[in-house]
Parts: sequence; C-alpha cells; structure tokens
Amino acid sequence: MPSNEQRRAAAKRKLERQLARRAEQEKKRKRLTIAGSVLGVIVVAAAATGVYFLTRGEDTSSAAAESSSAVPTTQFVNTPLDIPGPPPPAAKPATVDCAYPAGQEPPAKPVTAPATTSVATDGPEVKVAIDSTQGPIGLSLNSAQAPCTVNSMVSLAQQGYFDKTSCHRIVATPGFGILQCGDPAATGMGGPGYSFDNEYPTDLFPADDPALQQPVNYKRGLVAMANAGTSPEGKGTNGSQFFLVFGDTQLPPNYTIFGTIDDAGLATLDKVAGGGVEGGAEDGGPAIPISFNTVKVG
Repeated sequence: MPSNEQRRAAAKRKLERQLARRAEQEKKRKRLTIAGSVLGVIVVAAAATGVYFLTRGEDTSSAAAESSSAVPTTQFVNTPLDIPGPPPPAAKPATVDCAYPAGQEPPAKPVTAPATTSVATDGPEVKVAIDSTQGPIGLSLNSAQAPCTVNSMVSLAQQGYFDKTSCHRIVATPGFGILQCGDPAATGMGGPGYSFDNEYPTDLFPADDPALQQPVNYKRGLVAMANAGTSPEGKGTNGSQFFLVFGDTQLPPNYTIFGTIDDAGLATLDKVAGGGVEGGAEDGGPAIPISFNTVKVG
C-alpha cells in the first residue's frame, strides 16, 4: 500500500502533467492567433477564457508551510490562515474600485458582471445559504478582506448563476482536502465571462516576492477562489470557480480567501469527502455527487 508521501507525490505529478498539457495547448493557440486566425481561439490557461484550476505547489509538505516568522492569525479578520512572511499592508482606503473586464469566452451560464464597482472595504460579513443535494452549506463572506471578490460572488448568486450547478472536482488526500464548485458547465473550464484580480492573501506580498510560490496552510473551514494561475501577482485570474476547504491544504498564497464555512457546511463536506473520488482516484469528480439547488444571499 503506498504511503501518504507517495500518494501526495503521485497527485503532484498528475497536476504537473495537467499544467504541462495546458501550457502546450496555450502555445499552440497563441500561434494560431498570431497567424491571423479568425476563429474564436481559446487560450486555455488564461482567466479570460473561464478556465480555472488549482495551480503549482499543491502537495508540498505541511512543514514547509510553518515558520517561526508566521504572522499571528489574530492580525487577519476571520481568517484562520498561517502566513509566513511580511506583516499586513497599510489599511485599505474606505472604498476600492473593482475592475471586471470581459473575457474572450462567453459566460458558462447567462450572467452579467457586477453593476457596482466601487466597493466599501469596511463592509459587514455577508451570509450565504447553499441548499445542496447533500445537505446545507452556510458561508460567511468577508467583504472587508476581499471586497471585489465578495462583490462578484454576491452578484453571481443574486443572478442565480450558481443555482442548479454541480461541484465538479474533489481532492481528498493528507495535506489536501478541497471541493471545487462554481462552474455551471461542470468541466473546470466554465466562467462568468469576466475576470478580476486576487485579493487576500496575495495582496500581502510584493508582486515579485518569492514567498508567493511557497506553500502556506489553507485551513479547514475556508472558502477561496480557484484561478487560472497565469499571473504570479494574481492579475485577472479569477472568475466564478471556488473551493471549499474541508481538510488543511497546502497551497501558495495565490488563491483569494473570501470567507468561512459553518459547522453544518463542514458536516456536508465531510459526508461528500467520505465517499472519495470517482474510480478511487485522488483527484477528480466526487464519488458522492453534490449539486447546488439554490445559493441565496442573506
């Protein structure tokens, strides 16, 4: 029987192969674009296309995520995350201007970008109730910490974008426990037709900081954005896909954390995680299917 370390290594190799294939596809499609193709060329590894996946560094050991220089979690609002690195930046302005540029691909389900782009940074928590086929999932979204992300997610939920959609991916291995949702196409390639930048914790680091490539511990109970991973500083990589963390997960701080999951939601996720992955794999569709009947704000 393979050890936990061997399983993590195998999962990492699989993800690296997926990234290599996508990178090669991107090169080919870019060449088509340069050649003057009039077809709708899909650049797979760009956020504008609506392709969102968890990128490099997913299966590094938890020891690498811990450091004596870790910033105390009490400095972060409602976020149980261990961040080795610099202290938080200066306080944000009262409002931020959020940009949601349109992408090359249409939305996976009819929807529009948020009408409001000037967003307060001192907003209250936003409650979201997910009625899923496997049980309730309650979220508390941190609009002060990730205002542009929460603004987008609330807009999508209010437009019914997440209703009648399924969660297409689960990873359930030691050091990596996530359920990925938010793609109406359920392929991992669907998005809302627009993109936006990373926020916390990416915004704690300078754009060229090597720490952006080092793993930190995304703790059980967090909800964060999946992204295309094409920009080290997280520019224009987010869309509609997100992941629910049911087990402490090692990732670079390139995935915007925008809320937490309630106890009932964690119980629902544990139920789904207990079924594992289809076909006994470590990364793929959940063996216990889960879909969202409705996702309601407030």
